[in-house]
Amino acid sequence: MEDRYDFRAVEAKWQGRWEASGLYSRGHDPSRPKFYCLEMFPYPSGNLHMGHVRNYSIGDVVARFYTMNGYNVLHPMGWDAFGLPAENAAIQRGVHPADWTYANIATMRSQLKGLGMSYDWGREFATCDPEYYRWTQWLFLLLYRRGLAYRKKAPVNWCPSCTTVLANEQVIDGACWRCKSQVEKRDLEQWFFRITAYADRLLRDLELLGGWPEKVRVMQQNWIGRSEGVEITFPVEARREGITVFTTRADTVFGVTALVLAPEHPLVEELIAGRGDELAVQVRAFARRLADLGERERTEMEKEGVPTGAYAVNPLSGERVPIWVANYVLMEYGTGAVMVVPAHDQRDLEFARKYGLPVKVVVRPADASLPEGPAGDGLQEAFEDDGVLVNSGPYSGLSSAAAREQIARDVTARGIGRKAVNYRLRDWLISRQRYWGAPIPVVYCDACGIVPVPEERLPVLLPRQVDFTPTGGSPLARNEDFVRTDCPSCGRPARRETDTMDTFMCSSWYYFRFASPRCETAPFDRDEVAYWLPVDQYIGGVEHAVLHLLYSRFFTKVLYDAGLVPFVEPFTNLLTQGMVTLGGAAMSKSRGNIVSPDDIVRRYGADTARLFILFAAPPEKDLEWSDQGVEGCHRFLQRVWRLVTGIVRDFAAPVGGWGGAAGDGTAGTALRRALHRTIKKVGDDIRERFNFNTAISAVMELVNEAYRYRESVPRQEQDGALLRELAEKLTLLLAPFAPHLAEELWEMLGHRESVHLQAWPAYDPAALVAERITIVLQVDGKVRGRLEVEADAPRERLEEAALAHERVRAFTRGREIAQVVVVPGRLVNVVTR
Repeated sequence: MEDRYDFRAVEAKWQGRWEASGLYSRGHDPSRPKFYCLEMFPYPSGNLHMGHVRNYSIGDVVARFYTMNGYNVLHPMGWDAFGLPAENAAIQRGVHPADWTYANIATMRSQLKGLGMSYDWGREFATCDPEYYRWTQWLFLLLYRRGLAYRKKAPVNWCPSCTTVLANEQVIDGACWRCKSQVEKRDLEQWFFRITAYADRLLRDLELLGGWPEKVRVMQQNWIGRSEGVEITFPVEARREGITVFTTRADTVFGVTALVLAPEHPLVEELIAGRGDELAVQVRAFARRLADLGERERTEMEKEGVPTGAYAVNPLSGERVPIWVANYVLMEYGTGAVMVVPAHDQRDLEFARKYGLPVKVVVRPADASLPEGPAGDGLQEAFEDDGVLVNSGPYSGLSSAAAREQIARDVTARGIGRKAVNYRLRDWLISRQRYWGAPIPVVYCDACGIVPVPEERLPVLLPRQVDFTPTGGSPLARNEDFVRTDCPSCGRPARRETDTMDTFMCSSWYYFRFASPRCETAPFDRDEVAYWLPVDQYIGGVEHAVLHLLYSRFFTKVLYDAGLVPFVEPFTNLLTQGMVTLGGAAMSKSRGNIVSPDDIVRRYGADTARLFILFAAPPEKDLEWSDQGVEGCHRFLQRVWRLVTGIVRDFAAPVGGWGGAAGDGTAGTALRRALHRTIKKVGDDIRERFNFNTAISAVMELVNEAYRYRESVPRQEQDGALLRELAEKLTLLLAPFAPHLAEELWEMLGHRESVHLQAWPAYDPAALVAERITIVLQVDGKVRGRLEVEADAPRERLEEAALAHERVRAFTRGREIAQVVVVPGRLVNVVTR
């Protein structure tokens, strides 16, 4: 028995045994409750980073813990393998994206196995496998048949660096979410998914997600951005068509002093068509300058605008109002046109003050603090709350709420407006003009138009021999063998779609495929999905709150409506872990602050890497990397090794029995109490709160208690049965965190079956009841009473109980307490002035 834990030999030994025995393979087992534990699968970038290690270590603890608690646990792993990084890396290195991707997968798979993760590797797949993207294409056809996939020409977000289109969700502050390049606007024919058809359900069903972090639900709620209001059409002078605006404050319509259009609004050019005057020139220059700015840039910059020289008419007041173009109005929201109500919108007030537009007060608060008349010349701040209408014709005197309802009825009756619901959410643009993605399964026929590829012809294979150097269009368009095909409907020559699908399409349904990854007749076996899903615990970064999680929820609802799954939400519980930082900054290659997991595993072992990453911070918080913390966790595992091997050496009899005294009184009772207190705390911390750091801290304290016992109680008086119980239950408690060490110690303790197949230890409630003792209560050194307390009650508890005792209160009434002296186990003396 070695005094020092040889982690290299032990980890290699058990990783080999686990793989050979198929320890983590799972199948359908109705006799046990199921638990589907899933971490967001990785993009195969080449090497794991510490963020990966944290994500997967968290999931591995959860999976192992629930296995030990009697659940049939599904814990799979796969690869989100399509996408621009592989294509860009392949271009830079002169290799094929497929070769680059599969080589990276092999590396990362080896790293994950080296960390001892409990994955069912028999379920592994990559989204770039034809066997997988065949079903991605099948799901595209499902959405197409259900009227949820359509093609249209539209202004799109174009990343000049990635040379591809981006969905709205992939543009962050006007820049590409991946490469950070400034995004431009282009008009292109593109494929969209009608996610807006599910906007209300996506919003409403957030109420079902009680196991999600509140901040994620709020992020999704804000992204969907539902608002109820009224659409009102303002006639435009000398034009047949008017300008329709959406407003949530119809009660302020009599206060409109201008209409403002987004620079990209199609009506802008029509209003100045054929004009060469100075205003028209300014409008065109203004629109060009703002065309490629992002949403945040436009809304945070100083309000700017130019008048078009055209006028509209307020349909309720009859007043003539100028039409402007301004930077703070966005085409993506509402109708791309807003009414300017300076007295009751701070943004509008700033705009009006800058350009000399009138300010009309039409809503007054109950305290009448705004001027009686309509002129708001002295207003310093807009009144944006509800109130009572004034200067509003027949609506004056109504409350804001009553006026909104009445105006909505009136504009509807007159045919100049209607009640409406507006969303920030826009349809999901899925077309990408790059090579490394799943081909869109449609063809274009001059006779038949758009024709979906029949299911029996799937997959539409991505050809290998393609010049994928980006030139601004799809590389597939340059491969004639791919493009030329026959029309599935009429048999005439046709052309394949040459755009590929957004990689978020592939990751929006992968969790279904894990239930039956080798199914050849459907994207998934419906019985297996009904058994395993929804995912019980999903783990991943908060950066996916809008993109991946929203798309996954959309897909699940579509599949539910198609009768393919019996549930409407894919992930019951969600944990979003924090980042791993160094020097206060997130680890990244560009900052040069990367810590390699391979180096840590090589120097200290996989169990040390896992233990530190779980111990250093609560999982939802950022974790600051510490070399000293890693070394400390390594020393702790060495202490555990010496403790357990020492117990085995000292108390295991040659014939396999256990020696030692029958019991040793107070010290043994205290140690047993500490053991069962730790069992309860670790179980509660994992099950209820995922507080792995406090769970590990409790185990560390238990180890300290065990060492104190071993060092303070003579060996011949030590309780061998208690120490065996401690060694076994300590090993079980550590099994989810340090699986290799626990497996080795479990075998050393004489067990043949894996520690990871054992039941989680149960605590004895009776053992948690501490011995009670009587302490003396004194006031100024004189005995005034006695108090029965737990033997291990802390000083704070003794002081609090003494001051609350009726006899102590009687002798201190009216006096100032100078100090309280506590002698644990004996007395409390209250000293007065």
